[in-house]
Order: sequence, then structure tokens, then C-alpha cells
Amino acid sequence: MAFGLSAIITTSETLFYGIKVLGSLYLSYLAYKVFLSDSKISLSENAPKKSNIQLFKQGVIMNIVNPKVMIFFLAFFSGFLWNKSGNTVVQFYILGITFMIVSFIVFSSLALLSGTISSYLLKHKSTGAILKWLQIVVFVGIAIFILI
Repeated sequence: MAFGLSAIITTSETLFYGIKVLGSLYLSYLAYKVFLSDSKISLSENAPKKSNIQLFKQGVIMNIVNPKVMIFFLAFFSGFLWNKSGNTVVQFYILGITFMIVSFIVFSSLALLSGTISSYLLKHKSTGAILKWLQIVVFVGIAIFILI
């Protein structure tokens, strides 16, 4: 179904542009929400303890039901096909597997470094403002990139 939907989106320039505009508007909305938020970083040490399996299940469920992941794949993935006349299904599988491997490495690294990162954030309170503005710049930058 995803391949058929992707084929419809890539053949209809109007639909593809509409999805790009919606994605850009959503990213702009996220940037606005970050702008309105407080830049103070609060790390709770009273978080409920969960097993690794519970945390893994929670992460999988959050990624499956996350609409941003679906929008990413629908809006961006077709632009990374390297051979328009080739087998798009195989290309999507290769891109999907590559995405999963890269995501696994990045998120595993973040999980392993989270203790060090939290210690740094607790010691350097001004980092919250820097991260807030960095997040805004990234959201707005991607929104503009999508439209161009």
C-alpha cells in the first residue's frame, strides 16, 4: 500500500506539492511552539523505572504511531530514488533498511551517552536557550528546504 500511495504522490505534482506545503507548515508550527516554550531544561530524577524491554516496546509503539515518521517517508523518500526507471520497490527497501540502521546507531548512541549528556545539562544551565534556538533554526530551515 505504501508503494502505491508513493507512486500516486510522485506522479501528481499538485498532490506532492500539497504534502510538501503541509509538511512545511507543520514544521513551522513546531518551530513556533518551541519559540513559545520555556528554554529551561528540567531533568526529573523521579522518573518511573522501566525494564529495557518495556522501554524498547514503548519506543517501537511511539515510532509506529508517530505521524511525523509517515510524513517524512511520504514527503522525502521518493526524492531519494536514484533511478526513476528502475525498480522503486527495491529502492524503497534499500532506503528503508538504511534509515533503520542509521536510526538504530544514532538512537543507541544517544541512549548510551544520556548519562553524560544529562550531567552536562545540569551543570550548564544556559545550554537550554542554545538548544531552543537551534531547534527553531532546524525546524524553519527544513521547512524552507522542503518548499524550495
